[in-house]
Amino acid sequence: MGLVARHAEAAGIPTLCMTSARDITRAVNPPRAAFLDFPLGHTTGKPHEPDLQRRILVEALSSFETMTAPGSMKELPFRWSEDEEWKAKAFAEGDDRTPRHDTPQYQNEEDRRRAEQGNSPSCPICRS
Repeated sequence: MGLVARHAEAAGIPTLCMTSARDITRAVNPPRAAFLDFPLGHTTGKPHEPDLQRRILVEALSSFETMTAPGSMKELPFRWSEDEEWKAKAFAEGDDRTPRHDTPQYQNEEDRRRAEQGNSPSCPICRS
């Protein structure tokens, strides 16, 4: 992650790495990173919570305005839950993310239909 980000930055493309693994991210030293204290695999929010995901991304992208020192990491102010019990569970039970597949996976049938039609609507966040 850090190596790719550094190459993109060298080409003039600003980067921001989203992470839930602070120590690993510090070790690879990307130019800019936003840390979210969420379980691995949920770096941009909880599934099926688009408002939370949008708030997380907006907060992370605001890092471009303030993070100028190479290797900077911003801790995002969101919490997975009121307590830290999820961390103990994650360490005790291991990785419970959805298995990876070689074929496209969709969150719901509407996503599948739009992808298969090839005419998805414009992004509600990126509208001009």
